[in-house]
Amino acid sequence: MTTPLPVAHVIAHGEPYAAGFAHGAALKEQLRDFLDDGVARLNHLLPTAVSVAGLSGTLAAHRAEIARATPHLADEITGLAAGAGLTLDEATLLQLRREIMGYQRIPARGDCTTYARPGVLAQTVDLNGNLDDRIAVLEVGHGDRRALVLSFAGLLGYLGVNSHGLAVGLNLVLGGRWGPGVPPYLAIRHLLDTATSVESAIAVLRALPLASSRTLVLADAATTAWVEVIGDAYRVTTGRESVHTNHFLAPDFATRDELNVFARNSSLRRLQAAETGLRALPANAHPEEHFALLSQPPICVGDDGDIRRERTVCAVVLDTKNRALFLRPGDPRLSRTRSFAL
Repeated sequence: MTTPLPVAHVIAHGEPYAAGFAHGAALKEQLRDFLDDGVARLNHLLPTAVSVAGLSGTLAAHRAEIARATPHLADEITGLAAGAGLTLDEATLLQLRREIMGYQRIPARGDCTTYARPGVLAQTVDLNGNLDDRIAVLEVGHGDRRALVLSFAGLLGYLGVNSHGLAVGLNLVLGGRWGPGVPPYLAIRHLLDTATSVESAIAVLRALPLASSRTLVLADAATTAWVEVIGDAYRVTTGRESVHTNHFLAPDFATRDELNVFARNSSLRRLQAAETGLRALPANAHPEEHFALLSQPPICVGDDGDIRRERTVCAVVLDTKNRALFLRPGDPRLSRTRSFAL
């Protein structure tokens, strides 16, 4: 085992502004340090340097869409800024790093291998930027609605499980034009805040103007689904099990796939390995059995030392029955499991 990576556990209950303020205040020094590191590390990844001032128009356009579609999250971003002592543009940028990177300027290899069956969703999180030092688990909610959310460096959402027993994961897929809208990470948080089942989550998702293409994987006690999104077009497949990586599975979306050939080959290998591994897992598999699968290459993507290349920065198992999130930060082959429950 390596030296354990720090994982912040942030409890941010209450109305949106108050929850954002608590989140920002808890991570104030870390968020300032991250933003000062090449503008949230974007300048370590992009071919041309960016600045917060230079991105102000882009940030404002996205913020207007976030406020229109998810006003509670806009309020929470405002609270995050106040709690952490950031400008509103800086707090907004933390939600939009992936959209700012785009996929034309960054030849992505794709990221994340995700699978689900009733009661459980498990996945690797593969990102560039060495973000395994910026992991947090947020416990958010108001009244009887609560959620455990995996976060990186001030993100209000990424993946998670809520008190109604809905789990949401994701995969990067590349297609269509990206533009002002709700970033999928915030869309996932919105689902965890408002939906109670796979069926209701799909309905909520269809009403959101997403800023970029993505696949969301959903699970509750009875069923699973994956939802591929390009612009305002959605393709949904439901079933007892769902497995997804980084290429489109819907036939008509596959013709619009912009994933490069090397990333596609990796995605195909990981999909096959996850399907095979899931078939071998018992229905009542323990989280450690899921982590054993998530730790196997090619599902687990190792670090080659290049900050610009995606690698596995953590693995997660979500238990919808017990409303629990199990996490192995960093390379899951080298870290111990940490558990969080509502």
